[in-house]
Amino acid sequence: MSIQWYPGHMHKASKEMIETLPLVNVVVEVLDARIPYSSSNPFIGDLCTEKPCIKLLNKCDLAEPENTKLWQDYFELQSNTKTMALDLQHHDPSKQIIDLINKLSPQKEGRNTLVMVTGIPNVGKSSLINCLAGKHIAKTGNEPAVTKGQQRINLRNGIMLLDTPGILWPKIDNPNGTYRLATTGAIKDTAMTYEDVAFFAAEFLLANYSDRLEERFKFDQLPRSEIELLEIIGAQRGCLRAGGKVDLERVSTIFINELRAGILGPVSYETPAVIEEEMKQVAILIAEKAEREKIRLEKAAERRRKAKANRN
Repeated sequence: MSIQWYPGHMHKASKEMIETLPLVNVVVEVLDARIPYSSSNPFIGDLCTEKPCIKLLNKCDLAEPENTKLWQDYFELQSNTKTMALDLQHHDPSKQIIDLINKLSPQKEGRNTLVMVTGIPNVGKSSLINCLAGKHIAKTGNEPAVTKGQQRINLRNGIMLLDTPGILWPKIDNPNGTYRLATTGAIKDTAMTYEDVAFFAAEFLLANYSDRLEERFKFDQLPRSEIELLEIIGAQRGCLRAGGKVDLERVSTIFINELRAGILGPVSYETPAVIEEEMKQVAILIAEKAEREKIRLEKAAERRRKAKANRN
């Protein structure tokens, strides 16, 4: 699936972050605990190598606890990086986060510690801002790209927050990463098709969480394919077109929304080992593409040389 969703405000936000970064003391990146690697923007990682960074794995109630711990250990191997697992919907982690910020960047008298809060769309940045501020300041919502521009929030405890818009990156090299972002709701629905995303999610769940599917949908026999799974669910839910055919768009929408809401229980879509293997394959594909482009350019140059020789 090729999803290109990089609206103009994201490009503008990226430029503003680069301009502001020299003033920043600590970077807080909010991740989705279900997809910690896929929800970590490489632009932010490249941008903040010299700054203390706190990676907050939000929505940990929707992910497998053991897997979340694996990712915390993985990220904390990086220089100047600390992690916390959060469930902002049900718990207030304000004190722990503020204590960690002060530990990484001790406050200087007469100066606020400037903390840049970053993350991809729909991971809970605005919810975090409101939690730390103790009041509703940042607009929240269940769809991506709610925050459009930077805003500063003075916590009046020596910390100034810089709330930034959720940004993706222009090109996602790992196709599985694209599917994971779409499955968890980081990509605007108008930039994807529910059927395509549901096929990916159904295939993943059949391979990794078949017991959850059996418990939820009471199968007589486990479906053999993602399309069979969606057709069975569609028939159960009455998602039928004229003639009794299953309405795949309708059942796919229901299936993905239930999955996002955690109705099937906690689901983790990636592990460090899985990502390591996938990135090896991505590197091979990128190298092959670069080689093809090199050959294409060489042939084009050769044609131009021949054309010039013929003219002379």
